[in-house]
Amino acid sequence: MAEISTLARPYAQAAFELAKSQKALAKWSEMLALLSAIVQDERVQQLIGNPKVTKDLIVGFVVDVAGKNLNAQAQNFVKLLVENGRLRLLPEVAALFDALKAEEESTLQAEVVSAFELSGDQKSKIAAALKQRLKRDVTVVTTVDANLLGGAIIRAGDLVIDGSASGQLQKLASTLNG
Repeated sequence: MAEISTLARPYAQAAFELAKSQKALAKWSEMLALLSAIVQDERVQQLIGNPKVTKDLIVGFVVDVAGKNLNAQAQNFVKLLVENGRLRLLPEVAALFDALKAEEESTLQAEVVSAFELSGDQKSKIAAALKQRLKRDVTVVTTVDANLLGGAIIRAGDLVIDGSASGQLQKLASTLNG
């Protein structure tokens, strides 16, 4: 949803700039992921949406749940989000922050969906090939989807490579029908 992304972007950018100035990108990524998980809990969603619950109570609750995992700046960040009615944006803020972090660190996470479990050697070869092609360090995350029949689908940023048997069959069918 473009609107959510548009609303979340300034918060993600502000958190990123602060984290970068503190040389704490990894720590902020962890804190935002934790806050995102807290905010996505159904019970917390009900609390946030309850007009009888004060903003101070919401801030206190979220900060208490996060415990010692939040530094003072992150606690202030939660307060800012609550004051502006943007606490529900935290999952998108965290995702945008991680994208900025990956860009800064010249890293990329590639998703490989394959018909069968990949060996460590296969993952390494895919990561090396993507690193060479994209000029970035690549982390490979794999999932298995037996519906692919064989082969794999690789998604890395804007790049999508469909080398699955089912994808090839679909291309063949559209060529024959076209």
